[in-house]
Amino acid sequence: MTDVAAAELAEISLRTLRVSGTALVIAVVLGVPAAIALGTRRFTGRGLLVTAVNAGMGAPPVVVGLGVAMLLWRSGPFGGLSLMYSVTAMVAAQVLIALPLVVGITLAAVGALDDDWHLQVRTLGVPRGIRLWLLVREIRMGLLAAVLAALGGILSEVGAVQMVGGNLVGETRVLSTAILMNTGMGRFDTALGLAAVLLGLTFLLAGLLTAVQQGGRPR
Repeated sequence: MTDVAAAELAEISLRTLRVSGTALVIAVVLGVPAAIALGTRRFTGRGLLVTAVNAGMGAPPVVVGLGVAMLLWRSGPFGGLSLMYSVTAMVAAQVLIALPLVVGITLAAVGALDDDWHLQVRTLGVPRGIRLWLLVREIRMGLLAAVLAALGGILSEVGAVQMVGGNLVGETRVLSTAILMNTGMGRFDTALGLAAVLLGLTFLLAGLLTAVQQGGRPR
């Protein structure tokens, strides 16, 4: 990667991890409780919310980026915060991309539980807090799938991130936007090198998440 110095590559990679990691944590913290609530409760409007989640899972990321850009643009409702072309804007866009994936896949995992499981924990009089913990343990494979899907979705996203971040050198440039830029300039060797780094990071994070899910024991 002759066009990208080692220091610049490290900077871009660390920024990629910071942006995507922050977005992933926010999406999981918000999405898992929401999915459990949707999966275990029945209330008016639930069907509409589930439909919105399913639609969000298939929403084009560039449309998400457009929505965030309209909110943060100078004439938008949050324009006074001056967040356009910032890391914060990139995190916001990635959260909106990852959140429906986390909610949708976790919701499917909750829905796949046998009805007898819910009946048994209620019959045994298990306290609500412990019941939620047991539920999370029961759906841990689904949770892992949700986190991995969200991670892959935001690490590979280009359009929304570039739209709200601007791919500014030293400020908002991440691996995916750097790959797109170098490809457009015909620097395929550099783009391939950056792609290899991005794939390596994805594989490493997926491995760490899998190890955590399995309790550090080989399977």
